[in-house]
Amino acid sequence: MADIFREIDEELRQERAEKLWRRYGKYVIGGAVAVVLAIAAYTGWREYRTDQQLEAGARFAIAKALADEGKTGDAEALFVALGAESGTTYGVLARFHAAALRASSGDPAGAAEAFRGLAADGGLDRPMRDLASLLAAQNALDAPGADMQRVASDLAPLTGQDGAWRHLALETLALIELRTGDGDRAKTHLQRIVDDAAAPANVRLRATQMLRMIADR
Repeated sequence: MADIFREIDEELRQERAEKLWRRYGKYVIGGAVAVVLAIAAYTGWREYRTDQQLEAGARFAIAKALADEGKTGDAEALFVALGAESGTTYGVLARFHAAALRASSGDPAGAAEAFRGLAADGGLDRPMRDLASLLAAQNALDAPGADMQRVASDLAPLTGQDGAWRHLALETLALIELRTGDGDRAKTHLQRIVDDAAAPANVRLRATQMLRMIADR
């Protein structure tokens, strides 16, 4: 009889964890993507004088327009081509967008692999490689049969004090811990965000809300 109650309790914890991920996961991923766009926009503006950058910018704009129109396949093909052929900032951004389109088209596993490829690219600055690692982990969580331990292991190096994405990495780790039933470790990750004065206000607010939800469980 005790085993039955334990199984029911585990199922309830899993259900609550899934609800938390559905509620907050999109904000974690959306926040990371928004920063990529901001970095790319700044760098692209700084380098806009070069002919190569102008051409790449035009190709990127076409691909982005196709994506906005829902022509995902055509957009991804153009993003992939631009990413392979151009060494400009737009080329890098195109690779990020191509990976993101895989996720939006229902292939989180493919998106995770694409982001892992970016993370392994030694030609990119560390913040961009780390961001790719973060996005790879987040997409891996949505893939069928997700290996939670591997995802958590991939995220751990991003949580150091010098990590540009440490707050989003900690938030994602907390969601993983909740999905695997370890509420205490989830609270530890969330508390680090709340206690960090450098944490973005919106991320700290979400961490505070999740801590309250865990306390109410």
